[in-house]
Amino acid sequence: MSGNPESKNWTYGEYLQLPALLKLQAEERGVSNDEMHFIIVHQTFELWFKQIITELIEVRNILDQNNVSEIDIPLSVDHLGRTTEIFRLMANQWGVLETLSPQGFLSFRDGLGTASGFESYQMREFEILLGLKNEDRLGGMDPIEGFRKAAINNEEATVILHRLEDLMSQKSLVDSLMDWIERTPIMGSVYGSENDEKNVENYVNKHLESHKKHGEGLYGKNDPNTRMVERIEMGHKSAIDFLKPDGKVSRTRAGLLFIESYRELPLLTWPRKLIDAIVELEESIVKWRHSHARMVERIMGRRVGTGGSSGVDYLDETSKYRIFKDLWGVRTILIKPQNRPELKNSEFYGYNSDSMI
Repeated sequence: MSGNPESKNWTYGEYLQLPALLKLQAEERGVSNDEMHFIIVHQTFELWFKQIITELIEVRNILDQNNVSEIDIPLSVDHLGRTTEIFRLMANQWGVLETLSPQGFLSFRDGLGTASGFESYQMREFEILLGLKNEDRLGGMDPIEGFRKAAINNEEATVILHRLEDLMSQKSLVDSLMDWIERTPIMGSVYGSENDEKNVENYVNKHLESHKKHGEGLYGKNDPNTRMVERIEMGHKSAIDFLKPDGKVSRTRAGLLFIESYRELPLLTWPRKLIDAIVELEESIVKWRHSHARMVERIMGRRVGTGGSSGVDYLDETSKYRIFKDLWGVRTILIKPQNRPELKNSEFYGYNSDSMI
């Protein structure tokens, strides 16, 4: 099918290319109902992966601009929200596959050979696009090593390899996001302006001072619970390490802290919603991976995977992957609204400081 759908009076089947689509379930080789079920579920995953990649590229490209328009942030939130709902849908889709009995799966498993979901290049694409680093993968795995081997004397695999390599050379969503957060105006101080570094450092130091006082107020100077004191002091040290890695203030993390701490400021409404949308997305991915592991355990136990992986054990480890670590980590160092550093230049954020908590 080609051309603009508006230029022809398409039928439903023509518009969706149903004749071609419905010939892709291997009926010509006489698959069983169980195997067709297995094929359709996984084909559906791949279709959703294609949409996920499209949505994430759009968000990445928006945030990668030097000057992100205010009207583009709500669009990004919409794209992220759609992606989150797709992952939630896919998590529930494992439940459909769980209607396949262990014996039903074993009846055609040998026919899969070494084929495995591990070989899904679109799943590698969205992982790379999100920004999952090799060192954070299980065993420091290179996500495209298998595709390099497959590309030897295989034209189709070569095209896929080049597609993955090109994506790896581009900026990831997490990098684009953190660069955007770094430019957050903090206490009215604009990124790159005169005295900005000093202003941001003052904000961070005041926050850490309040954070320390809050901790001391929980146990007091002479608290006999030494273990609790040590934990709180360790928590404060972690706050310092988070905001001052290598002893120097991270403007990106300071910007993230500022957005989370002053969520009610009108100018920060959409940045805060964007951050929440990213956290919600990663949470949905974690749950999708976890549901995958439980489905596999239910149907095939803890036997070796078709691709030679450790099966359930491998899948359980992937459910621990985190990409947007700072967005989760900043929540640990937040303090009560009444203990926050006093907001400066409130009018910059479209807010009356007299109404601040």
